Amino acid sequence: MDIKLNEDQEMFRKMVADLASKEFAEKAKEIDKTHRFPTENVKLMAECGLMGLTIPEKWGGAEMDYICYALAVEELSKACASTGTIFSAHLSLCAVPIYKYGNEEQHEKFLKPLATGEKLGAFALSEPGNGSDAAAMRTSAVEDGDFYLLNGSKAWITNGEVADTYLVLAQTDYEAKHKGVTAFIVEKGTEGMSFGKPEDKLGIRASSTTQIHFDDCKVHKANILGNIGDGFKIAMATLDGGRIGMAGQAVGVTRAAFEDSIRYAQEREAFGTKISNFQAIQFKISDMATDIDAAKLLIYRAASAHDRGEKFSRFAAQAKLFASEMAMKHTIQAIQIHGGYGYTTEYNVERYMRDAKITEIYEGTSEIQRIVIAKDLLKEYGI
Repeated sequence: MDIKLNEDQEMFRKMVADLASKEFAEKAKEIDKTHRFPTENVKLMAECGLMGLTIPEKWGGAEMDYICYALAVEELSKACASTGTIFSAHLSLCAVPIYKYGNEEQHEKFLKPLATGEKLGAFALSEPGNGSDAAAMRTSAVEDGDFYLLNGSKAWITNGEVADTYLVLAQTDYEAKHKGVTAFIVEKGTEGMSFGKPEDKLGIRASSTTQIHFDDCKVHKANILGNIGDGFKIAMATLDGGRIGMAGQAVGVTRAAFEDSIRYAQEREAFGTKISNFQAIQFKISDMATDIDAAKLLIYRAASAHDRGEKFSRFAAQAKLFASEMAMKHTIQAIQIHGGYGYTTEYNVERYMRDAKITEIYEGTSEIQRIVIAKDLLKEYGI
């Protein structure tokens, strides 16, 4: 297996890294502090062709592979995790499933504006009372002539009230449980749709996260994605792909913490020498570098399997599990390397730690990843 990026992938990585470091990194602290949604960052990503990165050119995308998707989330998140989150939720959780499961009319009406960045997308699966138990959703969709009436609430929606197009999962048949879930494309401004207040989060503060409420929200049958009852299958497949990006985000945040730690260790003196000369500091840096490389290899394996059309669900879960727990572990160590300064907002490492935590939670908690991995392994090796 060739684990080296090809020339096009490396060129793409450098392009995104340059964009992120020049345009997004410097303002990351400010938008984190003020919770300001970076509209200008989204505009720049659209101008660079990122918003439809993996979507075919026919529909306004760049038609690049999932390794490039993971690289993009990694480099964006290294500079600004909020921007990486906005990008990933838009592309992998909204645009991609509309491409995979939508018809020609839906591609023309919804996918093109998403791929070009004219419109921003969001994914509405979780609810206030169900979290990881997605099949227990209570949001309903009742047939009403040529329409469905949606009632209920969705929670923790990334891109919340700033998005234009929402992929919403709702129950069309409660008795069928997860087989009764249907996916709907809902446009912002649809009557009966409203938003809760923005969540005041620990990290990724510049990304908009809100509840969405549906009160007899009237959605035309033409906006059903796939078939009635396909929603849960669509949602689970969508999360599989999204986890590759979330693993990339965790690597990006960890890389930022790693590089800041090396710089600080080479500048800071204690007991008459640079602290980089202390074995305790060297061990931390060595562990960071090793885990970052290991996480990247897991990501490349999952992305490569995805691009070949092979089964990749377990690989994606393993990449996200390892990368997210690595990110939490090593951002805490980065604060330790910085000592008291690391505990202040003067340095960025405290922000990295706050941003890292969410990677263990969204798009499937670490516990859910372990269940996905174990079920697949038991199926593969079971007697």
